[in-house]
Amino acid sequence: MGLDVTGRYRYPPPVPAWLALADEPVFDAALPIIDPHHHLWTEGGHPYLLDEFAADLTSGHNVVASVFVQAHYGYRTEGPAHLAPVGETEKVAAIAEDAAARGLPRVGEGIVAFADLMRGSDVDEVLEAHAAAAGGRLRGIRHSVSRDPAFPDGIVLRPSPAGMLAEPAYREGLREVIRAGLSYDAMLYSRQIPELADLARALPDLPIVLDHIGCVIGVGPYETQMDEQFAVWRRDMAELARCPNVTVKVGGFGMIICGARWHEADVPPASAAVAEAWRPWVETSLELFGANRCMFESNFPVDKAMYPYRTLWNAFQRLAAGLSEDERRAVFSGTAARTYRITDPHAALLAEPARG
Repeated sequence: MGLDVTGRYRYPPPVPAWLALADEPVFDAALPIIDPHHHLWTEGGHPYLLDEFAADLTSGHNVVASVFVQAHYGYRTEGPAHLAPVGETEKVAAIAEDAAARGLPRVGEGIVAFADLMRGSDVDEVLEAHAAAAGGRLRGIRHSVSRDPAFPDGIVLRPSPAGMLAEPAYREGLREVIRAGLSYDAMLYSRQIPELADLARALPDLPIVLDHIGCVIGVGPYETQMDEQFAVWRRDMAELARCPNVTVKVGGFGMIICGARWHEADVPPASAAVAEAWRPWVETSLELFGANRCMFESNFPVDKAMYPYRTLWNAFQRLAAGLSEDERRAVFSGTAARTYRITDPHAALLAEPARG
């Protein structure tokens, strides 16, 4: 695992032959799953589009639907710059239609798009364009605010400006998100969780989804400080949990910036080892927020370098073994269905219809 000269950790590409060494049966092939966080892209010359995602979706678990989250894929190359991200929504909507035509699970049933929230009230034009392109699938907006003082040059991506969550223009942009009936996916690093709590209190009508339990950095100076990291994270998550408009995506543990190094082993990890490594973070998230405000996520293909899709969901099933049946349903599909307003496969009822 190397740090390049710009101070950025890159996603290691998946190695299919290495991933194929994993040999583990699916634990509960009947359990309906909504994967609420995945990407589609051609990152670094390694495509992860419908064929690749479909191979994972159909590898054994009962994944019935998914939520695509913006990944700077397929932007428009002509027209106004602020509408360029609408190209991503157009392409993902087309992929969703292709998946349906092929009889695959409902890929991209929800779309979380990018819009520059610093446009303030003017971002409404972008939201309307996304909605028109999404074919009824637009559910939320994500505009990363990730930054950490230990990495002034950023990690993987350029750092966002300091204090964006408190910027009047950014908050006005979020008010447009509220008016459009959308949710906000918060991509940040764990030391920024108090800033998110302040935002959640200031905008109590904004449905907020914290991505990757707040993305706890496990590289650089933090690599040897994980006990301290956990204590600070737990304290800040306890305060965030007091905001009823916040739900949490539990996953993203396979990101190299979080300290994952499974890919350096001779064979992929078994789900038992993965579950034990994640247990303190998962159990704390469930303790603080409750199952009805937590949802397991794949974060594929970012995490795919570390383990196969089957192993990931087996690990989550191990971690959910002590939950009640209702709690299991919530973390595997119910919370995602309610948050992103898509069909709940357990209830066989339509969740709250999309607004806006």
